[in-house]
Amino acid sequence: MGRSRIAALAVLCGLLSGCCAPTQPTSSPAVSAPASPAKSAAADGTCDLGGLPPEADKTVELIQSGGPFPYPRNDGVVFGNYEGRLPKHERGYYREYTVPTPGNKHRGKRRIVTGGAPRNDPPEYYYTGDHYESFCLIGGM
Repeated sequence: MGRSRIAALAVLCGLLSGCCAPTQPTSSPAVSAPASPAKSAAADGTCDLGGLPPEADKTVELIQSGGPFPYPRNDGVVFGNYEGRLPKHERGYYREYTVPTPGNKHRGKRRIVTGGAPRNDPPEYYYTGDHYESFCLIGGM
């Protein structure tokens, strides 16, 4: 085998090993800032309750008092996190609640998703204004 063939083979092997190297796994999905109230979300994916629609504050009050909720068949149910946009936890960790949109005759796209227990004082609150496409972690709760 000539020098040029050995050199070409070495370059080819180097290219192949670099393109097929395993990637580093990520620890958990990043919480993305919501598309709708982008002005209230920080670059790190957090938001302030005061910067969200006023109905979000009312929904938090209902969660903390145990209801009654505007959509009792849908509010407080387990949120599956099927899209994987929130950190991974066991089934039942997340619960979702409707944030009503004035003028809508249906639930709309806005939700608060809580994480953890107890249900009336969970350690995590997330807001989505675009029906689970993006979330922000509500800070200061």
